[in-house]
Amino acid sequence: MHSDVLVVAQPGRLPRIECRGGLAARHTEPDTVHLVSAAATPLGGDTIAIRLIVEPGARLRLRSAAATVALPGPATTRSRACWHVEAAGELDIDPEPTVVAGDACHLTELTVWATAGSRLRIRERVQIGRTGEREGFWSGAMHADIAGTPLLRHRMELGPGSVADDALGTPLACVSELRYPEPAEDAAGLTLALAAGGSISTWQGARL
Repeated sequence: MHSDVLVVAQPGRLPRIECRGGLAARHTEPDTVHLVSAAATPLGGDTIAIRLIVEPGARLRLRSAAATVALPGPATTRSRACWHVEAAGELDIDPEPTVVAGDACHLTELTVWATAGSRLRIRERVQIGRTGEREGFWSGAMHADIAGTPLLRHRMELGPGSVADDALGTPLACVSELRYPEPAEDAAGLTLALAAGGSISTWQGARL
């Protein structure tokens, strides 16, 4: 299954929403949109494309109604989610965690094109396995530019076979948070300032 979500935030009005496939979106406050599942997704073979546009002077808070559970499909274990962000206003993305269950393989890509006057907070939380599970693999990549200038090139992996997998232990959970233009002061884990402004914070452990 392929799912598409488009949210366009404009000043002075409710965000415009277009959805197709297994994901839907609902207005929950004037500047807040929640993602909700219309079908079981992502399963192996599924792709999800989410596009967010925040116009100058607009504010958008994106949340989700529940955790996302990635499961293997009958023909393949791999699913993919691609996020494309165009921000000229204020954007806050903080969905519930993604849980990669069974032996699923879930890949996420986030691309951000923002203006110098934008404000960003983007947090992602991932857990490998439900209770008692240690299988599953996740890879997440973030590519962010501000006014055409590179802000961040970031990639993380979790689970058996990841770059952090070794005999001493394998991290099975992570939190990643991008802030711009001010660096974070309250994010989990280690916070690193970025040359073009803002910060990236990362945390890894056994469970969220």
